[in-house]
Order: sequence, then C-alpha cells, then structure tokens
Amino acid sequence: MSLGDPALQASLAPFFLGEEPLLPESLSQVAHGLRAVVLTDAARGRLSRARAAVEAIASGGDEAPSVYGVNTGFGFLADVRISAGEIRDLQKNLVRSHAAGVGPPLLVKVVRAMMLLRAQTLSLGYSGVRVQLVELLVDMLNRRVHPFIPGRGSVGASGDLAPLAHLALSLIGEGEVEVEGDGYRLVPASEALAQAGLVPLVLEAKEGLSLVNGTQCMTAIGALALLDAEDACRLADIAGAMSLEALKGTPRAFDARIQAARPHPGQGVVAGNLRRLLADSGIVDSHRNCGKVQDPYSLRCMPQVHGASRDALGYVREVLTRESMSATDNPLIFLTGLGGLDETQRYDVVSGGNFHGQPVALALDFAGIAVAELASIAERRIEQLVNPHLSSGLPPFLTPESGLNSGYMIAQVTAAALVSDNKIQAHPASVDSIPSSAGREDHVSMGVHAAEKFTRIVDNVRTVLAIEMCCAAQGLDLRRPLRPGEALSAVHELIRSRVPTLTQDRPLYREIDTVRKLCDSGAILAAARRHVGVD
Repeated sequence: MSLGDPALQASLAPFFLGEEPLLPESLSQVAHGLRAVVLTDAARGRLSRARAAVEAIASGGDEAPSVYGVNTGFGFLADVRISAGEIRDLQKNLVRSHAAGVGPPLLVKVVRAMMLLRAQTLSLGYSGVRVQLVELLVDMLNRRVHPFIPGRGSVGASGDLAPLAHLALSLIGEGEVEVEGDGYRLVPASEALAQAGLVPLVLEAKEGLSLVNGTQCMTAIGALALLDAEDACRLADIAGAMSLEALKGTPRAFDARIQAARPHPGQGVVAGNLRRLLADSGIVDSHRNCGKVQDPYSLRCMPQVHGASRDALGYVREVLTRESMSATDNPLIFLTGLGGLDETQRYDVVSGGNFHGQPVALALDFAGIAVAELASIAERRIEQLVNPHLSSGLPPFLTPESGLNSGYMIAQVTAAALVSDNKIQAHPASVDSIPSSAGREDHVSMGVHAAEKFTRIVDNVRTVLAIEMCCAAQGLDLRRPLRPGEALSAVHELIRSRVPTLTQDRPLYREIDTVRKLCDSGAILAAARRHVGVD
C-alpha cells in the first residue's frame, strides 16, 4: 500500500517550513504523503544564527561556562561537567540511551507528523542545531524514509523522550526505519539512508538534546485524531437527523430563536445543520400536527450536546495549533542584534520547561471527554430506534418479523459496549504523574497516554455513528412511502447502494464495517453536502 498519491502530491503546493502556520490540516497532508516539505531561506537564517551561539560556547573548550545539554549531563546528571573532547559522544550517548521505547510501533502517518513537527520546532531558531540536521529530517520526509518508533515509553516530560530518541536514532544511521515497497518493511537505518542518497549525521553540541526534547509525539497523535473527531461531529449531525426522521421526531427544538437565546457557537452550528438536513421532509410534514410536544433529550438536545463537543474541540484545535508552532526544546537560545555572531551579537541560553506536555495533555483529555459524548447520545438514539416502547410504531429491533428474527438487537449491544469502553478511556491521563530521573523530573504530563486514549475514543465514536446510520436507514425503510428531504434521502440511498434492507437476520458486522468505511471515505458527508450545507 503506497503512502499517498504521487500525482496528488504533485498537484498540492509544498509546505514551506518556517513560513506558514502548521495547522492540523497541513500536518495531516504531509503525514499522509500528500505534500512535500521545503525548508525556507528564512528558516535557514534563523538556524544558522542560533547555531553560531552554540558553537561559540563549544569553542570555549573546558574553560567555557557550564550550559545544560552542551557541556553537562542530563536530568539528574545536569551538574556533571563534560569535557570538550567528549561533546560528540555526549550527544550520541543521549540518543542511544533514551531509545528505550517498547510495544507496537507508531503508524507511519504518526511518525511523519512527528518528523514534520520536530523540523518545525527546530526551524524556529531557538534550539541551536545545524541547518543540515533539519535538512535531513525534511529529506527523509520527502523520500519517505520513516524511523521505526515503538509507541510506548513516554511520560510526557521532558517531552516525549523515548519516541523522539528513536526518531533521532535514525538520523545518525542507527536503529531501523520503515520504507515503502510491498507495504512497509523494516531495514537498518544506515542502509535505508544510503539507498535514499542520504548521509547520516554526526551529532554536534546540543543536537541530540534538541532532537529528544519536546511534545511532538503527543501532538502528532492528537492532531491527527482531532481531524477525525471534527469530522465525527458532522457525521453525528447527519446520523442524528436520520434517527429523528425514522422516529417521527420534530425539528421545532432547532428553531434559530432558541439557539440565539443561548448563543454557544457550536450549538448554533448544529441546529443550523439539523434545520437544513430536515428541510422539505415528507416524514416531518406527515406528522406536523400530531400533537406531540417534545422529543426525548437524545433527539431534542442534539444542538446542546453535539454543539458542546464542537466547542470543546475548537479549544483543542487552538492548543494543538499553538503547540505545533512553539519551541519546545531546553535550553532555548535567545539572540539580539543582527547578522552573524560577532561583537554586536549577544545571546542568552536559558533553561526552562517548554518540553512539559501539560497543555497538550489537558487539552487531549478534554477532547476525549467531549467526543465520547457523541457516541453516548447516539447510543441512546439507537435504543429509541430498536425499542418498541420508544420507537413511535416501528417494529421491535427494526425487523418486520421480530421473534423469528432479532434484527438490530445486538447492534445496539455493540454500541453500548463501545460507549462503555469510552467511559473507561475518558478518565483523564493528565491527573496522573510519576517521578523519573532520580526525582529531578518529578512531575510529568502523561500526554501520549491522553493522545492514545483520545484516538481510541474517536475510533469507537465513528463506529457507533455507523451503527446508528444502519439502524436509522432501516427505520426510514419502514416509514415508506414517506421520505425525508433531499440530503438525507441521498445519504439513505448511498447506504442502500452498499447495504440492502434487512428483511431477515444476517451477520451485521459486514454492514457496520461497510457504513463505517463510507463515513471514513467522506462519502456520507459528500452525499449530504450535494444538497445542503453541513458545517
């Protein structure tokens, strides 16, 4: 399986590192191999000026003042002075010793996102690495040479040490990398770099430390999951509107005046989507004067619940975008003056804590909680559909011959299982901490744990929404000859082009998977958007 379409990559403008903001969309495009990366001249200039400061320190030899990570040990060993002749070994040993990750490897798209994020933070010019180090990262991205990175071992401070050390290991020609072929295969890094026409680095002062300090693993995982979560918000509106139609619910609760009286942004967006999706519905018209006053919360409160999730994810997007554009190294180099490092150029090397993952960890915990609610309320709509006491005349479990057939009985059970898994996964990781490095690193963020849990929750949510669409499509069949409006009719027809109406029991896993794939490919959203706007 190839990473990205070379023709599509050729049609998209490169990402100009150091010139444009690194938004989640750009990160995803590079992660999926759809855009090349170019290191700009402005970034090269920043890198060169900061590097001059590091070289001025290193050139002082054993008489130079102690600067963390340049001529000292790391962590608890920060007070141990390293001789000038051992500076290269210090950086190499740091990378080797910190490459202690375990478990299944990170997906290639996550590794590529990490590589871009690492190149981005270095290109800001606060780290003091050489231009050729960032050039090698960019070349590896463009030539699709991907470090093999075990997924477990980070506690989120001093950043994602173990995952980033595995990334750094490949730059010095050690460890393994994944290269494209028939799928992906592991080869020694030195061999892969040679085949790609690249030369491994010999790390100079501070460069090993600059590669392993930072939040690029948690940010990469979180940003990619965020895009899927934002898409799930739109799918939830479509699925919920289908369920409301099948249950003969009323759209009155989505009146714009109600939303204006409580003007949360997400609530207004969701209500607008629902009004458009339910417009010109034959089903709604058929019971407009039925006397029913209010629907259950899972239908009536979709703007409030779906909208709150959207607002939370908006905050998470802001945090991740800021983090993607931040310097997360330690120590940082601050320059004054212009030109090269001469008598007019001054610098300060300041130790701090920008590598700490707490801002990202908290945001990703919040994201997991927020998106889990989409599945929680969707499962309640599924229950409304399959439960004959709640479904406004639909047959038990949506099967015409219930008893002989169980219909969608266990589809609801599967959704409930995923919702319960989300409740476990939504427990925040960032409230945990465990000291490391002999107590020097005495509070950590657990940011990668938060990112991984968020990713799992998003996956569960998208499957629950696929189950809801299966059930809602069956409910719409059972309301015939009444039909929903054009947008939902198009979604229904798309589903029925792949999954037939359920007339007697069959294994349901295939259709759940089919509808999930329609969601993941963008086909469901595209079908609705051909007729109405879905924000």
